[in-house]
Amino acid sequence: MEYLTVDVFKAMLNRALEEIAAHEDEFSQLDAVIGDGDHGNAIVTALSAVVKSVSAATEFKSMLNDMGFSVMLETSGSTSTLLGAFFLGMSDCVSGTRLDVAGVKSMFAGGLAGVEKQTPAREGDKTMMDALIPAVTAIQNCNSNDIRELMLRAADAAIQGAKATVQMKANYGRARNYGERSVGYADSGASSWSTMFYAFAQSVMNN
Repeated sequence: MEYLTVDVFKAMLNRALEEIAAHEDEFSQLDAVIGDGDHGNAIVTALSAVVKSVSAATEFKSMLNDMGFSVMLETSGSTSTLLGAFFLGMSDCVSGTRLDVAGVKSMFAGGLAGVEKQTPAREGDKTMMDALIPAVTAIQNCNSNDIRELMLRAADAAIQGAKATVQMKANYGRARNYGERSVGYADSGASSWSTMFYAFAQSVMNN
């Protein structure tokens, strides 16, 4: 795939919502171990607001901007704030109705930068950043001119990053209060964001 179009990106978002909704209970159960137990519902609600906002979109910048503001205005909580920051950061780095490989790399780099402005957490802190940072790094380091390959690399890196959180101690949020007791369980945020990247990859493989 040489270009990522608005319609393909919409399909990626729809697939992400489907996959995450299918694992909603799993994410909430993970969150219940060292958190509030509501992450599954929170991420499904947030992504539903995102998907609803893109139906009439025809170009990337305004679409991503609308996605970011819609999720933060219509839902509340850290999940919505970080997801909104991700899409708003993307919006800052794109233009037009289709993106080449360089444009896709820039978009995801912008998304990560947007999230980094909202949280001090970094890779190794047992948060969603353990999926997001490896995914975006994999995209940046991929030398392929096929956008499908970029997404496959990102999905693999995000999944491995989420798995690695099992052995980590939580350093942020309510989970940090559990100290060593937070070890032995995957982070719910890393798990849901890795599922999102997995869905992105599966979607582009069908386009």
